[in-house]
Amino acid sequence: MKAINLKESVVQSKKSAGETPTQRVIKKYPNRRLYDTETSAYITLTEVRQLVMSKSPFVVRDAKTGDDLTRSILLQIILEEEAGGAPMFTEQVLSNIIRFYGHAMQGYMGPYLEKNIQAMAEVQAQLAEKAQALTPEMWARFMTMQSPMLQGLMGNYVEQSKNVFLQMQEQMQKNTEQVLGAFGIKRPPGGQTDR
Repeated sequence: MKAINLKESVVQSKKSAGETPTQRVIKKYPNRRLYDTETSAYITLTEVRQLVMSKSPFVVRDAKTGDDLTRSILLQIILEEEAGGAPMFTEQVLSNIIRFYGHAMQGYMGPYLEKNIQAMAEVQAQLAEKAQALTPEMWARFMTMQSPMLQGLMGNYVEQSKNVFLQMQEQMQKNTEQVLGAFGIKRPPGGQTDR
């Protein structure tokens, strides 16, 4: 374990010395083991999760075929986290996600969720940034101002989410008009179709 950490610290020091970070390649073997080609060692899903948490660029490839298995490994990590005691997704949310597969909205849900999660990550980063500079005295003032500050941060998130949803609606409307137009059906301003 110390050898891995030593190699990782050497890699990190090279990255901080001005070199651009390269994408780490992790090979998945048929025995389900993961091999980190950068550290020349087998790693666990927990260590892959640490790469995600540290925002290290990586790709997981099948050792035989070279196929990209990154999504599959990320889904395994999510599954382990969900089974770990404090799930993020309720059964209702998971059921709704499943229902979007094969639905006309499937193509829009991925980008919609991605943009919303990115907006929430930005809110979280802003909160963390503001919290780092706090002294005990500042913390007391922060607690009295918490609601307005959080409202401002959440307001940004809500506004971004609303904009993404409106863009998604506009795109769906354009696609619907194109499909109806292909069948010779025009949509009047009221929304009902004429033949």
